[in-house]
Amino acid sequence: MLSKDKLERINVLSKKSKAEGLTTEEKAEQKKLREEYLKNVRSSFNNQLKTMTVIDPKGNDVTPQKLRDYQDRNKKH
Repeated sequence: MLSKDKLERINVLSKKSKAEGLTTEEKAEQKKLREEYLKNVRSSFNNQLKTMTVIDPKGNDVTPQKLRDYQDRNKKH
């Protein structure tokens, strides 16, 4: 998870960008922070997919085969 300080910095840079613009250094910092944030979000989403099971109202496992295949491939890692 991204630290609270980094999330706050992302927000500060975003607001400043809209209001007055960013310096070259601030743009580079913003890009780096956004990439780190997106990497974290993708990792969290992939971890959720690894454990997801879809159950219908009757209690049957109806997890799509594509998801099962993904889970099988990632059990080894």
